[in-house]
Amino acid sequence: MGSDVVGKTNLDEFGMGSHSTSSFFGPVHNEEPFSQYSVGGSSGGSAVAVATQQCHLALGTDTGGSVRLPAAYTATVGYKPSYGLVSRYGVIPYANSLDTVGVIGRSTNEMLEVLQVVAKPDHRDPTSLTDKSRQRMKRARRTAVKSGIVGLDGEDFSDLKIGVPIEYNILELDPGVRQVWQITLKRLQEQGATVVPISLPNTKHALSAYYVLAAAEAASNLAKYDGVRFGTRGSTADGAGDVLYSKTRGEGFGAEVKRRILLGSYTLSSEAIDNYFIKAQKVRRLVQRDFDRVFRLPNPLRPSEQFDLSDLDEAIQLSNKLGPTQVDIIVCPTAPTSPPTLDNVSEQTPVDTYMNDVFTVPASLAGLPAISLPFEIPTEYCQPNAPNFTGMQMIGQYGDDSRLLKVARLFEANQITPARRFLEPMKGFQMKYVPISDVVGDSAFTKFCATNIR
Repeated sequence: MGSDVVGKTNLDEFGMGSHSTSSFFGPVHNEEPFSQYSVGGSSGGSAVAVATQQCHLALGTDTGGSVRLPAAYTATVGYKPSYGLVSRYGVIPYANSLDTVGVIGRSTNEMLEVLQVVAKPDHRDPTSLTDKSRQRMKRARRTAVKSGIVGLDGEDFSDLKIGVPIEYNILELDPGVRQVWQITLKRLQEQGATVVPISLPNTKHALSAYYVLAAAEAASNLAKYDGVRFGTRGSTADGAGDVLYSKTRGEGFGAEVKRRILLGSYTLSSEAIDNYFIKAQKVRRLVQRDFDRVFRLPNPLRPSEQFDLSDLDEAIQLSNKLGPTQVDIIVCPTAPTSPPTLDNVSEQTPVDTYMNDVFTVPASLAGLPAISLPFEIPTEYCQPNAPNFTGMQMIGQYGDDSRLLKVARLFEANQITPARRFLEPMKGFQMKYVPISDVVGDSAFTKFCATNIR
């Protein structure tokens, strides 16, 4: 692309955090007048660099939403590619099966240009898709287009089906964010898209499964930082063996990193691995299956599965005896609230902080491409001197990155400032509220975290 790397940005230590407050250099601050508000995490520094026009594009890593959440909190565009599409070579691993290199920019046009350059196989990254896998994905895409399963890439909205997950419309969703969600869907409907409700029944277990898997992989990846092979040796770490190891890690890691290492070590222990880690892996597969069943485009790397009609919510209408209408893109909020203040963040428990990732984690568990677009919150829902923007997330099928970005670009080009007239009810579509317990679940791990994380 002929671009220049102009510097490094601040971020949460080892990418572990939702608000960019756990950095060795201190919290990341946005520009005035929002300097006291969270910029999201962990790639908050990259988002602020773009938002303050210090650069056109910035790289970040997205494990559970660390590119999309900062984009939503800084009114920028954050794109997480399909897992394995972009090489992770050079990235310090947090959770190998989840880490994805993403991009934060000012528009989707820039994302498309970046994708053409960076979406290439890399033998130095064992998680990078091979050239054969990429060719297989292209053939599957061509077959789907020829058979009429999906339309051409992002030419218009006329044949586009937009899915709205009913499990995401939680009671605790900020009223301003909910209105923007409705405005977005209304605007898509006016442009010719069909908006239908969909059900992702295993979403309520996704957050718990994510924090089991991510913490376990983090504990394994960070074990090498012992002050001998990797990492800086602690100033008081005299001697050898366990003393050297414990003092070095005690001084070298921050509170959030220590917390996740302890959680991960516990979930991998012989007494807990069956009840936590193994079950989390099974939940992950169920989450992936839910997404595969609602998308019209088949997953090119997995066999297609029929709906189990017993899993469906009664509000979901069937298009035929095989199941409900399948969709091209899923649209939902990026975060349940607008940016909180740093003071509020400091008063939250770690579990409350983890809840911030409730809408971004499912796509990460399934390895799907997702993009967060900035939207203005209607004036009547804005707080004085508070950010008046939020992010809406578009999620596509695995490997369908190009169409996802083209649809986002087309919507971005047709977007107008949200007005009161768009707040009218959408034709033929009703949204119902669900309690947050239906989204985050009430798993044993959630209880464990609430009891043991301080």
